[in-house]
Amino acid sequence: MDMREKQISHEYFFKGRIIKTRLDKVALPNGKTAQREVCEHVGGVGVLPIDQNGNIILVRQFRYPYGEEILEIPAGKLDHGAGEDAASCGARELREETGCTAGRIVPLGCVYPSPGFLTEVVHLFAALDLTEGEMQPDEDEFVEVMHLPIATVERMIADNTIRDAKTAVAMYRAGLMGLYEMRPLTDKPF
Repeated sequence: MDMREKQISHEYFFKGRIIKTRLDKVALPNGKTAQREVCEHVGGVGVLPIDQNGNIILVRQFRYPYGEEILEIPAGKLDHGAGEDAASCGARELREETGCTAGRIVPLGCVYPSPGFLTEVVHLFAALDLTEGEMQPDEDEFVEVMHLPIATVERMIADNTIRDAKTAVAMYRAGLMGLYEMRPLTDKPF
């Protein structure tokens, strides 16, 4: 069965620097029509830095939509022009937010954060063979860098202390790829 929906019309309601919002009318596979609210996003990257001591480098920053500080991997938007690819963007964000440069950037695939309405694609990478340097955050960016043992980060994901999806997925995929040894939890977090 072909489940594709076909756009009949669309109307934009907002066009910003990062997102655009629109309302689409679509034809459904059964011949009926429906409306779809869509938020177009420029896309982004997330980088999982693993240092030589077996620590994960995370950043803590205030995330306005949630009204709280969130612990997450360094990340950013693909908003520096058509010439910047996802790996270059990831290397830039890693340097800006942590001061680190990576000897190796390993692709971890991409994720769709909320495919019901959002077009954002987040490209994930692991950063290895790190060299530490000086942070270069954007002028509106305030971050605290944290070096945490892998087991601590795994525990924080399992017990819902870390709720950021890109961080959880990057950790899982890096473990599956053998970039670090995943260990089962000895007790149930919930």
